[in-house]
Amino acid sequence: MNPSLRTTLQAGEVLFREGDPPDTAYLIETGGIEVRARQRGKDVVLSLLGPGDLVGEMAVIDDSPRTATAIAISDTVLFPIDRSQIAERLAGTDPIVRSLLEGQLKRYRGALSALQGRGPDTAPVPMTTSERLGVNKIRLESQLREALAARGLELSLQPLLDVDRGRIAGYEALVRWHHPERGPISPVEFVALAEETSLIVPVGEYVMDAACESVARLVEAGHGHPFVAVNVSARQLSHPGLVERIVARADAASLPRGSIKLEITESQVLDYDLVGQVISLCHNHGIKVALDDFGTGYSHLAHLHRLEFDVLKVDQAFSRHMLGDPRAMAVVEAVVQLGRALQAEIVVEGVETSAQLQALRRLGCHYAQGYLIGRPRTLTDILAESPPGPFGG
Repeated sequence: MNPSLRTTLQAGEVLFREGDPPDTAYLIETGGIEVRARQRGKDVVLSLLGPGDLVGEMAVIDDSPRTATAIAISDTVLFPIDRSQIAERLAGTDPIVRSLLEGQLKRYRGALSALQGRGPDTAPVPMTTSERLGVNKIRLESQLREALAARGLELSLQPLLDVDRGRIAGYEALVRWHHPERGPISPVEFVALAEETSLIVPVGEYVMDAACESVARLVEAGHGHPFVAVNVSARQLSHPGLVERIVARADAASLPRGSIKLEITESQVLDYDLVGQVISLCHNHGIKVALDDFGTGYSHLAHLHRLEFDVLKVDQAFSRHMLGDPRAMAVVEAVVQLGRALQAEIVVEGVETSAQLQALRRLGCHYAQGYLIGRPRTLTDILAESPPGPFGG
């Protein structure tokens, strides 16, 4: 069963029977499920489950045959959750899911007590806040899987200006998700969710495919030969064959290898030996690598000399204040000088005024990015306009 697809049942249809193997659990999206078992020759209803409830998860966790039968009491839609999803969560010792499972165990034990004749335990056990958060998180993960399968994620492109030449040189790829119920979901939320699971790999592949397609169509439409920079996470870096797949995509689209750049954000979980190997492999294939958000978070100088980044991206926290704060300007100047010494290009983010751009031009920055240069837009919107001429900012 493909976990990215919904399961639908009509009223009266059986989801699983007592004694069946525990291959899948389910999250109820709409409708309802009745869980029943045989006791002294009669069917006993153990629980009635509705939207947001899990069904069948305990047998999957215990890897034991089903102890009850689940039947749809109305037309019902469910998200399948396979064993690997549950095992991955347990292995990651997710505290929210641990709390969720503890709550489900309480309900399961109460149902067993009723089944074994130790007294009917019909009083409902409400979900705790952390349990509800866990259910919502799993539900969002299932919906993200479905969005990937339906190609429902959208790529936006934010332009980068070649400061010296005054022309758009490339774009940063930004993935967006317009949820059918919640509307636009912050990338901070769903990318973080994807990074907790193996979903970050297919999300990354999705973005890489869209980035290569974007470059090919921009070239075809007369927008020069821009590059697209794609963010990769620590988990993607550890997935075998990342660089080879990028090269294969670029070659299949007849693009120069430099059409795709990688951006790595330094984090607490980065394996610097692995990053060094990835950078070396990228260089062998003509692919440039940027260190994103330099100067913030976990970014520091202890590892910089070991990693041959081609680009340093200066966080907008410095550019936003550099004209009014001499200390912020001093940081930007120092990073520019550091970049020159390391033979790395400098990209400054958060450029919103012509005065900021003029200051960066005087400093000798290579690229500028921000709302002055352009907001993120879809490829369709970009292609609907004439190819950009000299930038007038």
